[in-house]
Amino acid sequence: MYARRRRAYFLMMGGCLFLFVSAWSFVRLWSVPAAVAMCVVAMVIPPVAAMVANRRGPEDRWWDDPSGDPKSDEWWDELDGKRRRDE
Repeated sequence: MYARRRRAYFLMMGGCLFLFVSAWSFVRLWSVPAAVAMCVVAMVIPPVAAMVANRRGPEDRWWDDPSGDPKSDEWWDELDGKRRRDE
């Protein structure tokens, strides 16, 4: 899953760079408003790419990771109705 998210991130960021560079390299020669519109679209892509890259999937079990504080972990396990492994 990590490789898929990383690939999607790099594709989106590559598209962003392509839009930005092409807008001011040659699109501006034909239409400045089109170049500005391309830059606006390119401006929206990086935050979306970051959200895609950092999205947690259903198989990512980050909420089950122990915090390192035994008292806190015991308290959360009790709330979740889990039995401790060492019992």
